[in-house]
Amino acid sequence: MQILAIPVFIVAVAATWGIARMLSRREAGRVRPLLVVQCLLIGGVLLTSVIDRDAANRSSLVQGLAAMLAVSAMACQFATLRIALPGVPSTAVMTGNLTQIVVSALDMASRSQPNGGASVQLAKAGRSLIGFFLGCTAGALAVVWLGRWAWSLPVAIAAVAALTAGGTTVREQVPES
Repeated sequence: MQILAIPVFIVAVAATWGIARMLSRREAGRVRPLLVVQCLLIGGVLLTSVIDRDAANRSSLVQGLAAMLAVSAMACQFATLRIALPGVPSTAVMTGNLTQIVVSALDMASRSQPNGGASVQLAKAGRSLIGFFLGCTAGALAVVWLGRWAWSLPVAIAAVAALTAGGTTVREQVPES
């Protein structure tokens, strides 16, 4: 099942790109529909988690479906960042963002190094890291408090993001083929 994750990820990125491209031809905003797709995929993980009540004896088919839905949601998120929200720090490379935070902070603290935009880089990467940390904390608490319903938290967050995405001011673009 783990070997399927790579081709499923590729197909999900391609599908996200295709949806974004179709939306650009219709002159529609891309962020909200792509977030809705991500929300639906996460909702599928919640549904499989709740339907399959005995997680300890979960069937491999249901487990595999849940995993591939989660992989697809992740791929949709990463593709949405690249396609519809260029310039937003990636949520996929927290070690890189943490490295950027440390280097930028040291550049700012060093009197012998020129600043070179370190404060801007620190702010961008710092927001991403704070969001990542808060998300990890919320996820851990959801698992402890909600058990198999823990996926309801990311579904709710994705739904809020999709509903509030209409006012985004970030320049959207889809690469031409």
